[in-house]
Amino acid sequence: MLRLGRHVFDDDELLVMAIVNRTPDSFYDRGATYAHDVALERVDRVVEEGAAIVDIGGVKAAPGDEVDVHEELRRTVGFVAAVRAAHPEVVISVDTWRHEVAREVCRAGADLLNDAWGGHDPALVDVAAEHDAAIVCTHAGGLAPRVRPHRVAYPADVVRTVVDATVAYAERALAAGVARESILIDPAHDFGKNTPQTLEVTRRLDELTATGWPVLVSLSNKDFVGESLDLPVEERVFGTLAATAVCAWQGARVYRAHQVRETKQVLDMVATIRGTRAPARLVRGLA
Repeated sequence: MLRLGRHVFDDDELLVMAIVNRTPDSFYDRGATYAHDVALERVDRVVEEGAAIVDIGGVKAAPGDEVDVHEELRRTVGFVAAVRAAHPEVVISVDTWRHEVAREVCRAGADLLNDAWGGHDPALVDVAAEHDAAIVCTHAGGLAPRVRPHRVAYPADVVRTVVDATVAYAERALAAGVARESILIDPAHDFGKNTPQTLEVTRRLDELTATGWPVLVSLSNKDFVGESLDLPVEERVFGTLAATAVCAWQGARVYRAHQVRETKQVLDMVATIRGTRAPARLVRGLA
């Protein structure tokens, strides 16, 4: 069982987490959903397309203009409350590394804290426990928030490092009082990693799923796809979906994505091949 705030999911459910950026400078949509009303329209659309989770971010991951706590709060808290009112059935995630922001978005109705920076703020787990929220425990290679990796090297096997780091973070969250069924781990594709390292993590993702912690992957239009295929960010959809299928076959549970409908179809097809989902209709050869 996976419990994200007030929402419970069976172990064989594969979930799409739709990206909703409340930023003017995000790498993929370049501020397309920065405006409050436009962002709400995107939430309406992705829920209709099958997203079980919406992930709201107020600060882009890459370097850029400084966004302090007050500005991140301004971009996220009121919007979380609006989404909660409009869509009581959807899981609301907030992409933040700051405990101050985490506390206020939980009060506004968030169910899940998506910490993309690997526990940079150690108080984040305490906020999750305080509000009975779920948390995503990532591997960011020890980088500070919004810092790009540079000449990345690991003294040992990168996958072993990722497994050890995410499991240690998950166990720290558990010790802080977060419910076991509300903790996910994320290898954090591209974060603290070059493309060969990210590809190694992807082809050996089953070593993360074997830990027993549910795995979230954030693959959507990332640089490892672009470098693999030599494509700009706006042409990485098919590569992203291929990586999605690989991760689904290896047992990842949650998929953070820009293209919700396409991702949902890939996940449904993989689940149907695996036998955990029945075909939507059966006609061929039966009549």
